[in-house]
Amino acid sequence: MEQELIDLYKDYDTGLINRREFMAKMAIIAGSITAASSLLMLLENDYALADIISKDDPRIQSEYINYPGASGDIRADLVTPKGDGKVPGVVVIHEIWGLNSHIEDVARRLGVEGFLALAPDALTPVGGTPEDPMKAFPLVRELDNEANVKNYVAAVKFLQSHPKSNGNVGITGFCWGGGVANQVAVNSPDLKAAVPFYGSQPKAEDVHKIKASLLLHYAENDERINRGIPAFEEALKKASVDYRIHMYEGTQHAFYNDTNAERYHKEAAQLAWKRTIEFFKEKLKT
Repeated sequence: MEQELIDLYKDYDTGLINRREFMAKMAIIAGSITAASSLLMLLENDYALADIISKDDPRIQSEYINYPGASGDIRADLVTPKGDGKVPGVVVIHEIWGLNSHIEDVARRLGVEGFLALAPDALTPVGGTPEDPMKAFPLVRELDNEANVKNYVAAVKFLQSHPKSNGNVGITGFCWGGGVANQVAVNSPDLKAAVPFYGSQPKAEDVHKIKASLLLHYAENDERINRGIPAFEEALKKASVDYRIHMYEGTQHAFYNDTNAERYHKEAAQLAWKRTIEFFKEKLKT
């Protein structure tokens, strides 16, 4: 697939352009609306492929709960490891498509690794994630950014005080959620570790507020996101923030999402996840 199409979809996927602009530009590249629609089917995620860890896996318990957020009660998927003893918590922030089966599966992947995982539905204040992922995008744009970040800060506090938690909480997020994870790191002094996947960076002047350790994953072919890395790194060094950064060669934005065959990069995704689990165990289990 032409790089131009992939770059255009990244702009749409991360909210830089709306659906009407996206389809109009894609039709120009593809030659017609019909051709553009066919290409869109290749680019969009196939959530039927999402289950790596079954909801019935005996190692975990998965349930929908509500926790108190800044915008009222927030619906979330809570995954609890079976067994006695307290464990660390990890908040999972979804992509611009809302809380879907892929993100719930990511929470289960954390659960089988021994983490208490909470995947909130950021769209709860605007009616919740719709079944049609295309309808999620405009709802995300309706969110109040400040209140949204506060809802995730509240998720950190919820896990911190959960009876199953050892009090140490981390956060991870993907695409749009990666950017939100960075904002939560700025706004939550209680956060111990953050792992944003190809997320937009916070303002340089806010970086000194970060108390958490950071593990930053980036895709090589992700120009819009990557242009913010140098200023972010400079600010992290100046503020003496504990951070690690990895750039994955030959990858596109959203390379971890294994429901999108066009952009999923198996080797990079597996390595990034291995590093993520090791990082969380290092920072949250000690």
